[in-house]
Amino acid sequence: MMFVWPLLVRVESQSTQHGTDAPFVFIGILPILIIVVLAELSEGGMDSKALAMLGVLSAVNAALRPLGTGTAGIELVFFLLVLSGRVFGPGFGYVLGCTSMFASALLTAGVGPWLPAQMMCSAWIGMGAGLLPRRVRGKAEIAMLAGYGIVVAYLFGFLMNLWFWPFITNADGHISYVPGAPVLENLHRFVVYTLLTTTAGWDTGRAITNAVAILVLGPAVLTTLRRASRKASFASVR
Repeated sequence: MMFVWPLLVRVESQSTQHGTDAPFVFIGILPILIIVVLAELSEGGMDSKALAMLGVLSAVNAALRPLGTGTAGIELVFFLLVLSGRVFGPGFGYVLGCTSMFASALLTAGVGPWLPAQMMCSAWIGMGAGLLPRRVRGKAEIAMLAGYGIVVAYLFGFLMNLWFWPFITNADGHISYVPGAPVLENLHRFVVYTLLTTTAGWDTGRAITNAVAILVLGPAVLTTLRRASRKASFASVR
């Protein structure tokens, strides 16, 4: 709902809209993170070593993100998130997605109204990687994760565009949000907007980065993460 509610209710376009609701969304995300961590701890999916691993991977992702952000969609944060979610499970991946984005925002002074949306999108990416079929191994596993990296690259761009698109006040009339218009009409305008602005450029750059990083570094990183997981307590190590 944090992404699609402007399609369901009438809202006037104003560039400052998310400046007022973003803090409340952020406050709403925090209890969810706490609940997920507590659930993992109570079920044996995490222990103190696992929490330490979460902190290390969050720090690594926070350091990786500034290396490519702002350059043709090259973002190195997602490939490690996908691999970590694959190894440590959906709960760990969900929390890692949130903490990685939050830590990188603090590191790069990128804290803004967009942060809660980025945290939630990244959480879904990490969780989805943990929900992929378990039995796939070897080259097939790497191919599956690379394909997943491509799909989520476009989904991330799609959702982040949907987050701010209704509140652009100077967009072309054929691709801008129309307050009170039918859902399908506004959705059509949004899809055209996304295709014309980010899909062929920024999102494709992110998809290529994810796929190449997973294909080249995936086997070694998966081996390292699985070796580390044996020294910690994870109920769903893959």
